[in-house]
Amino acid sequence: MRFPVLAVLAASAALAFAPPASSQRMIGGNPGPAHNYVCPNADGGPQLDCYFDAVRHLYTMCRHVKSIEIIEWGHEKSQEGVNSAKSEYCVDKQRANITRPYQGALKEASVSKLAVDGLRNLNAFWVAAMADLRWQPGESADDYLTRTVTPYIDFEERIDGIKGNVEVARAGRGTAVAKAPAKAAPKVAEKK
Repeated sequence: MRFPVLAVLAASAALAFAPPASSQRMIGGNPGPAHNYVCPNADGGPQLDCYFDAVRHLYTMCRHVKSIEIIEWGHEKSQEGVNSAKSEYCVDKQRANITRPYQGALKEASVSKLAVDGLRNLNAFWVAAMADLRWQPGESADDYLTRTVTPYIDFEERIDGIKGNVEVARAGRGTAVAKAPAKAAPKVAEKK
């Protein structure tokens, strides 16, 4: 009977020393760096960095889930019935999770039409790569591995292009942050 009492005391002590929820930093809609599930390697960084990190990280997570299914069921049976339910859920969940970083990245990249177009292309490529994590009938284990690792190269090339377009646009404006153009002062009518 003493065990539940000790557990309650330990839990209340832990809560007493935990920082209040209001003092936790929000990143990508998640509280604090320890809980940043979407872009864990871009804590506190710009929206573009969060999105770029999310592209890599969320793809990797679903790729790992699919690998577990393949280990459990084998390549051929990993697509049968409910055997692929975990990876399908992962893809659906990550498509929802990337929405906020993507919208923030679009806003930050709005200094360059080329960067915005590049982001849209990267996002479309990411969605296709996520859907393409499924094993294809007749595919060898090596072919599957090669096919699911190749998107990382494309991610990096596209990300580098977007970063370059944003840097050029910012340098062309002579500022690190896009600002609205200054309004001209209204003309005052001269007395004759």
